[in-house]
Amino acid sequence: MRTGSIGGVIILIWLVIGAIAAGQRGYFDNSEKNCAEAGTIAVTVVAGPLNYLGVNPKIKCTLPQPSK
Repeated sequence: MRTGSIGGVIILIWLVIGAIAAGQRGYFDNSEKNCAEAGTIAVTVVAGPLNYLGVNPKIKCTLPQPSK
């Protein structure tokens, strides 16, 4: 039963480290938010400690424009 709570703590620490890495890269400071920025923040947080091993995930996306 303890393995579930230990796994949860490990995942939480992983995500906190990823959020710290995103903050150090200044991703939370930018006032302009779009699809690519939100995606980059998300994958940086999920990458966690891998950010400190040279992983620098970036997301590119375009949203369809409404028809006229």
